[in-house]
Amino acid sequence: MAAMDPADVAKLPVLVASLAFVLAFVFGAVANRVNFCTMGAIADIVNFGNWHRMRMWVLAIAVAIVGSAILVLTGHVDLNKSIYTGARVAWVSAIVGGFLFGFGMTLASGCGSKTLIRAGAGNLKSWIVFVMVGIAAYMTLRGLFAVWRTSALDVWRLDLTPLGAATSDLPTILAALGIPAVKPWLPFVVAALLALFVFKDAEFRKSPELIVGGLVIGLLVVGGWYVSGHLGYLAEDPATLEEKFVATNSGRAESFSFVAPAAYLLELLMMWTDTTRVLTFGIAASLGMIAGSAAYALVSKSFRWESFASAEDVGNHLVGATMMGFGGVTALGCTIGQGITGVSTLAVGSILTLLAIIGGCLLAVRYQMWRLERMA
Repeated sequence: MAAMDPADVAKLPVLVASLAFVLAFVFGAVANRVNFCTMGAIADIVNFGNWHRMRMWVLAIAVAIVGSAILVLTGHVDLNKSIYTGARVAWVSAIVGGFLFGFGMTLASGCGSKTLIRAGAGNLKSWIVFVMVGIAAYMTLRGLFAVWRTSALDVWRLDLTPLGAATSDLPTILAALGIPAVKPWLPFVVAALLALFVFKDAEFRKSPELIVGGLVIGLLVVGGWYVSGHLGYLAEDPATLEEKFVATNSGRAESFSFVAPAAYLLELLMMWTDTTRVLTFGIAASLGMIAGSAAYALVSKSFRWESFASAEDVGNHLVGATMMGFGGVTALGCTIGQGITGVSTLAVGSILTLLAIIGGCLLAVRYQMWRLERMA
């Protein structure tokens, strides 16, 4: 972005946060309508052999990969300026954090996005989970859990610079290994393979609602990249003369993610009079998800107050939320933040995290089934 007048620069944070809220509002409404939930998709496969919601999620990933690649090729966004593609991959953090998040989201009845969707639809359990996720995430960012994360997990990194790869996305790694021709086309090849998996199922092809849901959610992630990485990008901040991404907590290009923003939202509310705490892309997106889901629930008359069934139910949700907060920050994202947003960059760390989340969720679903069988 060219140099801007300081008055225009001052308006950018409001623009970025407002657009993040609008995109997330649509996300929340659509996700509520199509019952978009990664944990639910995995549980459907394990319990019923039904892959429909999983195919919707994979379709969203494919669309996000294609859209993100187009933004890069057209010069609108540089995804190497995100948190996902650093040359030193924290692989242990990705695996451990992803696994804990996947297990925790199953205990807590849904991932970060599903928690916000359910909260907007009247689920009081999800409000408790959201607050607990925020507390655990903040502890992992700057508190007691941060000590464990930085000393025991983040120190284990795979450095790709000796290969000649400046970033850890698959196209760059393959180019460094001597296959440069594949770099501009690999995202489209990967997306095409994912789309083939999605649409090879005849029953899914007869589910227009799920198809539209996957398409819209994937496009919304691309929209997030555009808002944060293009509209909110300053090549030279007039105040500091340095490069800047406006209204992001990471200081880099961002799209949707719903763990660390929970911590930053709680921080903003608790330190409201501290003028250094501002409304950011992630915070606005979290609020937009809740509002969009609530709007759909009210219009469709599906809004229902729900609470815990038992003390054990409370315990499971508190433990699960804590695991989500710790795991999501450690792994740099959730099923949306890494599973779609991160994977849209084809970053190795994001792919590792996605696989770890699925593994943790699978084990938790099996554990819950075992518990039910013992109680029968």
